[in-house]
Amino acid sequence: MSSSFYAMISRMKYISRWALMRNTENESIAQHSLDTAVIAHALAVLRNKRFGGSVSAEKVAMLAIFHDVPEILTGDLPTPVKYYNPEIRDAYKKVEQEAGQRLLSMLPDDLCDEYRPLLFQDASDSQEHQLVKAADKISALIKCIEEEKAGNSEFASAKKATLASIEKLNIPEANEFIKEFLPAYQLTLDEQGEL
Repeated sequence: MSSSFYAMISRMKYISRWALMRNTENESIAQHSLDTAVIAHALAVLRNKRFGGSVSAEKVAMLAIFHDVPEILTGDLPTPVKYYNPEIRDAYKKVEQEAGQRLLSMLPDDLCDEYRPLLFQDASDSQEHQLVKAADKISALIKCIEEEKAGNSEFASAKKATLASIEKLNIPEANEFIKEFLPAYQLTLDEQGEL
């Protein structure tokens, strides 16, 4: 029997983010998910090495890779719309759950148990999900920085709001990442090589 699950996952590259904003560089959910996974892995490593944690950095990275997969079917609903009010937020969560179920149904039965936790990420306050949430926001902050660097002031208020939302999470690893690693994102390639 043929399965379209992996072909569907590969379509992440066609779903654009930041639809309400003028972008100098388009960003797909595939690009965003890779960036988020790299950052989430880094946050997990920071937690384990500097803050006495014991989370699986690999699990955190996998959760990050799949965190926006339902958007293959739903598209990326802009944050101001998604969180406009509780009814819209809850309805969109239901739509995302249905999209996840549809994607899961594309897998052979013997693989479903491996992908279910990735497609239906528990909204609980587990350590892994907190790190993915922080990484997701840091990735968005980096996008804002890149747009500003390219002369696009459209992202100025998004940058400010995103930074405030990261600080509100009060996750030491996220604060450490911002302090130690974020400044390099504002440098040119040559400047980064000089560090």
